[in-house]
Amino acid sequence: MSVNKVILLGNVGRDPEVRYPTQGQTVASFPLATSDRAYTTSSGTQVPERTEWHNLVMWGRNAEVAEKYIRKGTRLYVEGRLRTRNYEDRNKIKRYVTEIYVDSFEMLGGGQRTSEPGKIEEPVAAPQEETKQQGLADKPGEVPF
Repeated sequence: MSVNKVILLGNVGRDPEVRYPTQGQTVASFPLATSDRAYTTSSGTQVPERTEWHNLVMWGRNAEVAEKYIRKGTRLYVEGRLRTRNYEDRNKIKRYVTEIYVDSFEMLGGGQRTSEPGKIEEPVAAPQEETKQQGLADKPGEVPF
């Protein structure tokens, strides 16, 4: 038995890039940033904040939802699998890229936004869609794979 599971909680680094490689298939890809906080050790050594960037890939219905609602700065909870692929660059050098193939995700609340100084408006939320396709989604806001 083996397990290939990734769980991430972070912020989207740029708007999803959406492609349609075959008829009826949608693929979205974008980076997600996760950060470890800066801290000071007991000996006084300061350790700076460290940010890791993860390449996310969504297929099918997940990609369609990403195209409509996910934007740079969106906070996401993601569950998926690691995949590594290789390709040859322009100089004929073999390159490797590791990606997270997303199985499910949740868009997390955004907080408050303001349009005028001193005036706070309610957060803008994405319209709720029915995500229970064939009983696959258990939680509100979770998108089945």
